[in-house]
Amino acid sequence: MSKLHTRHIYTSESVSEGHPDKVCDQISDAILDACLELDKHAHVGCETAVGPNLVVNLGEITCKNWDKINPQAIARQVVKDIGYDDPCEGFSWDTFNYLCAIHGQSPDIEQGVDRDRPENQGAGDQGMMFGYASYATPQMMPAPIYFAHILLEELTRLRKEKVIEYLRPDSKSQVSVLHEDGKAVKITTVVISHQTCDVPLKRIRKDLIEVARDVLGKTGMLTNKTEFFINPTGRFVIGGPMGDSGVTGRKIIVDSYGGVGSHGGGAFSGKDPSKVDRSAAYYARYAAKNIVAARLADKCEIQIAYAIGVAKPLSINVSTYGTSVIPETKIEKILTDGKIFDFRPAMMIKDLGLTTPKGWSYRKSCNYGHFGRKGFPWEKTDRVDALRDAAGLKPKK
Repeated sequence: MSKLHTRHIYTSESVSEGHPDKVCDQISDAILDACLELDKHAHVGCETAVGPNLVVNLGEITCKNWDKINPQAIARQVVKDIGYDDPCEGFSWDTFNYLCAIHGQSPDIEQGVDRDRPENQGAGDQGMMFGYASYATPQMMPAPIYFAHILLEELTRLRKEKVIEYLRPDSKSQVSVLHEDGKAVKITTVVISHQTCDVPLKRIRKDLIEVARDVLGKTGMLTNKTEFFINPTGRFVIGGPMGDSGVTGRKIIVDSYGGVGSHGGGAFSGKDPSKVDRSAAYYARYAAKNIVAARLADKCEIQIAYAIGVAKPLSINVSTYGTSVIPETKIEKILTDGKIFDFRPAMMIKDLGLTTPKGWSYRKSCNYGHFGRKGFPWEKTDRVDALRDAAGLKPKK
C-alpha cells in the first residue's frame, strides 16, 4: 500500500548480508550485542568501515568490562559467518587487516543522557524519527521493500546451503510494483545483481529467474509481462569489500520502508538504545503497527522529534493518508497522553526490552530490514484492545 492514490509504479531495493555496507552494520551491531551482554547500561556508538582486505572499527563506547571484549575477533567471526572465506577474492575473514580506534563516549553527551531517575533519561541526540505500517502485506510493510527482502533471503539460503554453489555473498535486489488506488496490484520489474563465481551468464540468469518466480509467484502479483533483469552489466565476479567500500549506516532506506515511509536520516546499526535514532524509530513502528492492527487506520505514519538531553518528545505527529476511522487529532492525543505508549527514552527501552534482548539480537535485526520480521519486540501487536478502547471502538473480534 503506497501513500499515493494515483495509478503509479513504486520501486524499492534490498541488499544482502554480504553487501559491504551490511558487513559493516553486522560488525557494529555484533559489538553492540557483546557490550550489552556485559553491561546493559553501555553507551555504544560503533562504526565500521571495510575495503579491500581491511576492516576498521571506530567510534565511542563506554562499557563496564570493555577489556573483556575483543572487537577484532567479533569482526572476523561476522565476516566468516557471512561467507567471505576465500583470500583470492581480496577479502576473507582469516586474512583481512584490522584497525581499531574506539574510545570512550564524550562526558558532555553522557551528562545529558544519564539521570538519577531513569524515567527522566534524556534523548541521546536531537532529531526526528518515523514509524510506518500499512495493510499492504500481512507483515504490515510496503509491498516493494518486503518483496525485495524475501527474494534476497531465499537467495542467501540457497547460497549458504550450496544449492546454487556458484553464488557469492554480495547481492542486491529491486522490485517495482504497480499500485492502483494506493494498493499493490502487480509486479512489473524484478532486478537481481548477484556476485558469482566465473560461470556463464546464461546459467546465472536461468537459475535466478527461476528462484525469483518461485519466491514472488506466491504473492500472486507476477504476470506474463513482468520483466527480469539479472546481473544486467553482464558480469559480477568482483564483489564485496574488494569491489566497493562499505560503511555502517549507509542503507537506511533498505533498513526501514523502502522509501514509502519517511525517514529522519539517522542510521540504526552500532547504536545502543539510548540513541533515539534507533529506539524511537523502533517504538514508532511499534505504535504505528498497533494502530493499523487495531483498524484505526489502513496505514499510519508517526513522526517523533527530540532534543538532546530532554526526555519528553518535542512533538508527535500522525498521518493516516485519509484512511483513519477516527480523527487523526484523536490518535495523536492517544499517543501523547503516555498511557498506552510512552515515548520517553527510558520508557521505550523498558517497554521493548531494548537493553536486555531475549531471543533476538541487534546483529539479527540488521539484515533484510529492521521491520516486518518475526521475533522482534517492536513487531508485537499487543496494544490493539487498549487502542480501540481509547478510540471509543468495540474490541476487535
